[in-house]
Parts: sequence; C-alpha cells; structure tokens
Amino acid sequence: MYDWVLWFHVISFISWFAALFYMPRLFVYHAENIENKGFVEIVKIQEYKLIKYIGAPAMWATLISGGVLAYLYGFAGNGWLHVKISLVVLLVVFFFSMEKYRKDLAADRCTKTAKFFRIYNEIPTILMLLIVAMVVLKPF
Repeated sequence: MYDWVLWFHVISFISWFAALFYMPRLFVYHAENIENKGFVEIVKIQEYKLIKYIGAPAMWATLISGGVLAYLYGFAGNGWLHVKISLVVLLVVFFFSMEKYRKDLAADRCTKTAKFFRIYNEIPTILMLLIVAMVVLKPF
C-alpha cells in the first residue's frame, strides 16, 4: 500500500506545484496589464479556475496522502520528516496567500506590482528545493 500512496502523493505534489508556479506568473501578467480590461478579465478567469479546479484539490490530495505516508513511515526518530512537515506548512500558508491576492486582484483592489509578484513567485521554488532535499537526503 505504501508504494501506491507514495505514487499518488508524488502525482498530487506535481499537480499542486503546477498551480504554485503558474498562479504568481498570472499575477505578474495581471499587474502588468491592469489597463487592458479585456486581457485582465480573461486572466481573472484563469486565476480562478487554476486555484479552484487544480490548486486546491491537488493541495488537499498532497496533504492527505502525505499524512498517510507519514503515519505509515513513522514520526519517531525522523527529524527530516518534522522539518519537511514544517516546510509544507509554510507552503500551505503561501497557497492561502495566493488565494488572498487572487481575490484582491479579482476585486481590482490589489496594489502589488508585477515586480513584487516576480519575487513572490520564487517562494515555492525555494520551499520545493528544501522539501525534496529533506525527502531524498534525510539529513536529520
């Protein structure tokens, strides 16, 4: 059973990261083209569908399958797992911050710049590198 849950977890993780990587890029386009109302309306639809139909389901699938894996693997004596879970908590916080920015952009009340969103876009990459390092290297 462990291998099947791991397979599902990896697939879910990849799907979640598709949303985590692409949503801030949509925010960049949104902020850069704020004067182009037709373009912005299309981007708003893309942002909504990405977070609601891909991002959120993939996040929950990742968290649930990850919880099952952690239970099956065991928490005791696995410091790397505790670090990984802490990093995943930060990733979840980032995900919910994306939803806040999406709602603000949809309501035309976001004051963040495209430059801000370009920097913001790097956060999931850094967290992914650290999470994968914990899993592969198990340094603790």
